[in-house]
Amino acid sequence: MPLDQQELGQCDVLVVGGGPAGSTVATRLVELGFEVVLVEKDRHPRFHIGESLLPLNVPLFERLGVADAVKAIGMPKWGVDFTSPVHDRTVMFEFADAWDKRLPYSFQVRRSEFDHILLKNAAAKGVTVIEGCRVTALDLDQDDGVEAVAKDDAGQERRWRARFLVDASGRDTLVANRLGLKERNRRHASAAIYGHFTGARRQEGQAGGNISIFWFDHGWIWFIPLSDGTTSVGAVCPPEYVKSRTTDVTTFFQQTLAQSPQLTERIAGATLVGQATATGNYSYVSSAMRGRNYLLVGDAFAFIDPVFSTGVYLAMSSAFHAADAIATALRQPQEAERTLARFEANVRRALSRFSWFIYRMNRPALRDLFMNPRNLFRLQEAMLSLLSGDVFRPSPVHCRLTLFKGLYYAKAAQRKLIARAPRAA
Repeated sequence: MPLDQQELGQCDVLVVGGGPAGSTVATRLVELGFEVVLVEKDRHPRFHIGESLLPLNVPLFERLGVADAVKAIGMPKWGVDFTSPVHDRTVMFEFADAWDKRLPYSFQVRRSEFDHILLKNAAAKGVTVIEGCRVTALDLDQDDGVEAVAKDDAGQERRWRARFLVDASGRDTLVANRLGLKERNRRHASAAIYGHFTGARRQEGQAGGNISIFWFDHGWIWFIPLSDGTTSVGAVCPPEYVKSRTTDVTTFFQQTLAQSPQLTERIAGATLVGQATATGNYSYVSSAMRGRNYLLVGDAFAFIDPVFSTGVYLAMSSAFHAADAIATALRQPQEAERTLARFEANVRRALSRFSWFIYRMNRPALRDLFMNPRNLFRLQEAMLSLLSGDVFRPSPVHCRLTLFKGLYYAKAAQRKLIARAPRAA
């Protein structure tokens, strides 16, 4: 049934969520000539984890007109280094060595500042931005649009009718929860514990802005330097490991970090700012991404293990594609189904390209390949392109990554044969 019609606002597109996905899709839709209302439950700036961006983000900043603003708050990130206790060494990769040499860097950012830049930009471009307002009810079943009810932080109720809804609500997964679409990622369940340190030791020179990844027995740990001297540190582990804790979260976090000797050296003498935070249900996917009058974008659709820092890039890149698809669907209704289906297929394909590697990131065979890089057939350049975010556009990288997968399967089979071989007396 339609929602109560009292004080019903009107717009072409209602966007729920003011993170990178919501701000990007709203800005692009306004540029395409649509009237857009964006409703955000919090007031920016607000805290958010996920501070590491990819080189393919940089062209998106330029398209939005926020490149200079992001540069002003960002820590330049020229590469990534991996440390494996099994191999007892660190291997560094620089984005300048990727297949596409035009994108040699990205940034580490405080998400409170970064997300605020994107939201202010959306408002400046003509998006009606309403903060401190949480959507509490939706009617998605109408033939010619959607209706939504929200409550602001003063307790006042607000209502809208729109031709189309974009769910960019992030981990709140507004539509997926309401429609029962959200599913735990059965192939890669994970949880995270994280905090921020001052005084952590960084790499020397240009590498000081690199993201560092440390493997340990229960998963991996991130080390992300920020421009104000703070370092974001977090561990991604199986949920069972996090549930096994018998102490408070902060003590458990410190005990977890201590399991990596190399990471321990980097934070020796550093100070944890405040308490650690734990979050479960870290990896999930929705069984559907679209309906007749709505799309799920960014984390509202799916979130995968953040080892490759994919979250913000997938959110923003898919938001650009979503805006173009919505524009076609609204202006050419006869093309709506085909256009939205194509959008969903493209996003699922990009997600799959990242996921294959992420699902195997803690397996010995893939770790061996990462810790012993070779550029035979330009495979290392292709891997660096993946780490840069090159998953949407057509590229010769993809066939090289298929070859890399073949090497992985051969390496995994070899390890199994060695493990099964009888040992000499």
